[in-house]
Amino acid sequence: MSIFERYLTIWVALCIVAGVALGHFLPSVFQTIGAAEVAQVNLPVAVLIWLMIIPMLVKIDFGALHQVKEHWRGVGVTLFINWAVKPFSMAALGWLFIGHLFAPYLPADQITSYIAGLIILAAAPCTAMVFVWSNLSDGEPHFTLSQVAVNDTIMVFAFAPIVGLLLGLSAITVPWETLFLSVVLYIVVPVIIAQVLRRGLIARGGLRAVEAALRRLGPASLIALLATLVLLFGFQGEQIIAQPLVIALLAVPILIQVYFNSGLAYVLNRAFGVAHCVAAPSALIGASNFFELAVATAIVLFGFESGAALATVVGVLVEVPVMLSVVRIVNASKGWYESGGAVRRRINQPAAE
Repeated sequence: MSIFERYLTIWVALCIVAGVALGHFLPSVFQTIGAAEVAQVNLPVAVLIWLMIIPMLVKIDFGALHQVKEHWRGVGVTLFINWAVKPFSMAALGWLFIGHLFAPYLPADQITSYIAGLIILAAAPCTAMVFVWSNLSDGEPHFTLSQVAVNDTIMVFAFAPIVGLLLGLSAITVPWETLFLSVVLYIVVPVIIAQVLRRGLIARGGLRAVEAALRRLGPASLIALLATLVLLFGFQGEQIIAQPLVIALLAVPILIQVYFNSGLAYVLNRAFGVAHCVAAPSALIGASNFFELAVATAIVLFGFESGAALATVVGVLVEVPVMLSVVRIVNASKGWYESGGAVRRRINQPAAE
């Protein structure tokens, strides 16, 4: 691990401070960058995400995707967390913290809207950034790609009914343009670019050329991650300074649900004997959120200035630093994880996960 990677937490903290400061002192610049979007998908951020995830996707050999069937336990745990636990646990946390414990400190007319935003945020599992988290935790790339593809497919059918059920609405307006454009920009296009690049490298120098290219691309991927952080906090610099208490209170249930869902996924995978290289991305996918879709849905349903929109934006702000902390936890606990009896038995089997 390079010095740059070893002190990533410090760089993240500095980028958060820089983003807030730049957003406050240069609001017009960030407003211009923020306006460069299509269907609520910010194009500069999309390009940075490409730079982050394409190196991870270059690792994937599509001829080996059939091996994902060996990881069916990890897939099952992730699906259970994403669709049977996360939206409902967030609804409970929102009701407890925003509706009751923190209610005296929040605008009374926005409390219901805040809770709605938290539910919308939790109802859509992350699409693109999970490749970064999986890579940082040495996750199995084929599992990660397959899990994201399965989640995207389920999202088309399950997102609206789950949100409608938890918000008490008979129907919701899903920003389909945002959903489909995000999948195309964050999954389809990067996968195509990465596979074209991989085949070109293999044709010129085999797997050794692929490994050499990945070593060169690694720092660019982390720099893109930090640049994304500066942009995200810069977009909301004014709001953070104007209402820090509201943002801090909204962050509490988000933080709890991230650690709760990632921890539950991690422990369940260990109990089922899933290998750490699958359990780590499973926990990370189970905890992260598809913030582009969440923000767009909140704006469509409640308006740009609503509490729901603000709650989803807070989710955006905590996503990177909090998920990096989860990465650190799963990496640091690998020894404990693999000491489990079920995991040891699975590792010693020829077709182990």
